[in-house]
Amino acid sequence: MSKRSNRNMPKRSGGAPWPLLLALGGVLLVGIAVLVAWRGSAAPKAAIEVSGAPKLKVNQEKVDLGNVPLGQTVRVSFEITNAGDRPLMFDAVPYVEVVEGC
Repeated sequence: MSKRSNRNMPKRSGGAPWPLLLALGGVLLVGIAVLVAWRGSAAPKAAIEVSGAPKLKVNQEKVDLGNVPLGQTVRVSFEITNAGDRPLMFDAVPYVEVVEGC
């Protein structure tokens, strides 16, 4: 049997397309992230009511849960928005008072 020589085989000139595809994919992901961030911060979430200061706005101030048996867990959600034009920051966990009523 005769051995094949590598000298007569044509060499491939094209390399793997992976580096180019990864670079294009990365550019596409960064572009999408910038677009989402730009559109998300374009409009304020609440109407500006105060100028020059933050203002806390809560969708409900009081919640009546009725008669809750001792030991039963209840959960309440509040929507808090900033109605001012300055950043609203909490330095600590907000104080919530639980009051027993009639």
